[in-house]
Amino acid sequence: MSTAATLERPTFTRHNPVTGAVATTAPAQSPADAVAACDAAAAAFDSWSQTGPTARRAALTRAAAALEARADDFVAAMMGEIGATEGWARFNLMLAAGMIREAAALTTQIGGEVIPSDKPGCIAMALREPAGVVLGIAPWNAPIILGVRALAVPLACGNTAVLKASEQCPRTHQLIVEAFAEALPDNVVQIVSNAPADAGEVVGAMIDHPAVRRINFTGSTHVGRIIAKRCAEQLKPVLLELGGKAPLLVLEDADLDEAVKAAAFGAFMNQGQICMSTERIIVVEAVADAFAEKFAAKVKTMPVGDPRAGQAPLGAVVDRKTVDGVRALIDDALAGGARQLVGGEADGVLMPAHVIDHVTPAMRLFRDESFGPVVGIIRAADEAEAIRLANDSEYGLSAAVFTRDTARGLRVARAIKSGICHVNGPTVHDEAQMPFGGTKGSGYGRFGGRAGIDSFTELRWVTIETQPGHFPI
Repeated sequence: MSTAATLERPTFTRHNPVTGAVATTAPAQSPADAVAACDAAAAAFDSWSQTGPTARRAALTRAAAALEARADDFVAAMMGEIGATEGWARFNLMLAAGMIREAAALTTQIGGEVIPSDKPGCIAMALREPAGVVLGIAPWNAPIILGVRALAVPLACGNTAVLKASEQCPRTHQLIVEAFAEALPDNVVQIVSNAPADAGEVVGAMIDHPAVRRINFTGSTHVGRIIAKRCAEQLKPVLLELGGKAPLLVLEDADLDEAVKAAAFGAFMNQGQICMSTERIIVVEAVADAFAEKFAAKVKTMPVGDPRAGQAPLGAVVDRKTVDGVRALIDDALAGGARQLVGGEADGVLMPAHVIDHVTPAMRLFRDESFGPVVGIIRAADEAEAIRLANDSEYGLSAAVFTRDTARGLRVARAIKSGICHVNGPTVHDEAQMPFGGTKGSGYGRFGGRAGIDSFTELRWVTIETQPGHFPI
């Protein structure tokens, strides 16, 4: 073997799910490489953590501009790696840039308080300080939004950060880190990419690294449990944003036209590959037939097409495994007595929207996250049963309720066990300044705004004695 071959770094490839062509060739880094990235971030921590809030704000503002300057590269990467439409890629970029600017605005909001002390002459303070190196693990489905979210507030708080890129979109995540690296000091942000088979060892090595003091993970509940256990062994806090099975409740006094629009958007935006996607439409029986008719008519106007052409609202799902998984959920529901109102055969990874009526809790489609272009309609006798059905899930991320009575909507929203609930709005809704996260099997902790500050800082009690001490011994 030649010297050049010996020194060649291992790589892995990501294929375009639509064409099968190689989309990206990325470094297949090892656990030792991951440790080195954490070492580099740790070495940069002292300087960055002591950088003033105005300087951090300016750097993050530059990072937002650097992100936007790569717009065409992001579009190409997302279309190639995950089969995204151009519209979805550009929406990702817009919201992600806003997240960075919102994080920049937080740098002067990382405050504390003076707490009255019972001890004479004692000034007691609660201070929020940077925690250390933050490991962010981001998924592929909204890759710019979720990759940026893993980094922006941690950096604003004075932490350094390592992004563990998704194996399904390594180039997209690399572009994020390139934008941050252009604007921030050397080594403040690192990236690690790995072949799929090495993910467990690479992530484990970084969680175990002594300089890594916070971890955030967005992904499946199954993997989230594994990461939470590893973090617990190291006594390290972890923020988990996991799976969902979002219910949208339609009460008998709802504006059905508004509910139909929100449900179609929530269920089929990005082919249902969003953690907040509407997966269960729970309709009070009195209006169920009318809603189902209007909803099916709307969804029939939403064809699937090649995302490269940009002429259809639905594009590709991420892989054939998703098609097979969604098909299995549909077949199980139909075998149990459900009825398909809208649907059709998939062409490779181009799967049309499916609407399945008369879904019951006995069916897998009621319980299992589909993460694809299918939604079930569940019929409830009344408001009380609708709430019970909404809460009959291991998940609790997003929810929605439609009613013309806003006081009733607020009451129902508060009865639903979820981290997020919208009255007369879709389940898919994200803003940089909002506390984003779930309950139950959807995880714990919150991204965004002041809640993000709490997640990525250490709260310390510090006192100053201003009088001579008096002690019993």
